[in-house]
Formats: sequence, structure tokens, C-alpha cells
Amino acid sequence: MSEAESRRRPGELEGQILAVLGGAHSPLTPREVLDRLTPPLSYSTVVTILTRMHDKGMTARYREGRAFRYAPLTDADTMAAGRMSALLGSGVDRGTVLRRFVSTLEPGDAELLRQLFDDKG
Repeated sequence: MSEAESRRRPGELEGQILAVLGGAHSPLTPREVLDRLTPPLSYSTVVTILTRMHDKGMTARYREGRAFRYAPLTDADTMAAGRMSALLGSGVDRGTVLRRFVSTLEPGDAELLRQLFDDKG
């Protein structure tokens, strides 16, 4: 596998960690998160990602002795939607970005968007 193939998409690790935290019945330590991830990462990577997620308001953090426990404050879907909104608001031509986005939709996605717009109105 090439380096480009092994690279994760932006937010992929955060999404995986949110899924682990969301599936737990109580807040988890970084070690407990690490033990539930596949493939496993280094402990320091998990601690770094959890700290960044806490700084972004994505997780709650509770001190337990010298360690912390983390719980989700959001989910992967909300996180992805936030990234999409941020990209749209980044100062580029929204119309062009939306047009190009629509051209990449999978079959059925356009109908789903129509339904979502109908439900919103």
C-alpha cells in the first residue's frame, strides 16, 4: 500500500474515536479508546486526537486521578456537516462549489436532497 493510500481522510480518526466513545456506556480513558480501535494506533496519537477534540468542543473531559476520561458531545455526522459548512463559507464561490458538489453525487443522493429540502420547508 502506498503512502497516499494509507493516509486517512480529514476527520477520519476523529470520526472513528467518536464512534468508539459513542458506543461506550460511560466516559473512556485514552487507553480504553486505543484498545477499541482497529487498526490500533499509538497511545500518544490517541491522546493527541482526544485533546484536540476536547479543544474543539467535540468531547467532554473528566479528570480521574492523573488521567482523563472522555465522552462525546457530538457525532461523526454532525462533525462532517460542520466541515462541509466551513468549506462553503471559506470565501470561495458558493455557487461553483455547490454545482461541482452536486455533479459528484451518487445515484439517489439528489432525490434525498430534494426530500430534505421539502421536509425543511
